[in-house]
Amino acid sequence: MSLLRAFRHEQDDPESCYALLARDAVDQVEAYDGPVAGRTVVDVGGGSGYFTEEFRRRGADAFLFEPDPGELGAKPPDSTVIADGYLLPLREAVADVTFSSNVLEHVADPETFLSELVRVTRPGGLIYVSFTNWLSPWGGHEWAPWHYLGAERARARYRRRTGKAAKHTLGENLFAVHIGPTLRQVRARDDVTVVSARSRYWPFLAETVVRAPGIREVATWNLLLILRRCPP
Repeated sequence: MSLLRAFRHEQDDPESCYALLARDAVDQVEAYDGPVAGRTVVDVGGGSGYFTEEFRRRGADAFLFEPDPGELGAKPPDSTVIADGYLLPLREAVADVTFSSNVLEHVADPETFLSELVRVTRPGGLIYVSFTNWLSPWGGHEWAPWHYLGAERARARYRRRTGKAAKHTLGENLFAVHIGPTLRQVRARDDVTVVSARSRYWPFLAETVVRAPGIREVATWNLLLILRRCPP
């Protein structure tokens, strides 16, 4: 529940929110794949670098690849690379862990994005992907939960309430990603196995709710996929 409470304050207290998310995310990676110390981690779309820095704090050789310079903040991690997540400047199979937190809903072509994450991961390596699905209470991001009444109406309400334009525009930098189609797409791949598909923020019924079509699109809130790249 602490993650859920923290994420509700993403807009007004991003530092505390993302520091907690980073610690929890690396805990999750280590729970599935063992200590990250000495291992190569590729963080794709990690923004200001909270996740990269947490991986490094635990001894990993972690590298941030971020497509938007505006997301980096004042002091991005050393060796940060401005790069498109569809075409990472990395050779195949270089990462022990490829990590992407809350990025999938911001890319127009999730399938191609996922394929690139798989490409740079070594066989047997772990791929961590989480995203906020469109029908979750936070699907509209800063203009949630009013996205249930339509994106444009929600954006207009946000401007009236705050006096400023919303950061996200549906179809430009935010896309309606759904759990059911994403699970079907990932399970149909022959280059990964699905280790876990669960709600990221709920501490109870985490995997159970994801098995319930319809309900999961609202109740999951944020889907976490743990994938492992198959041998060639």
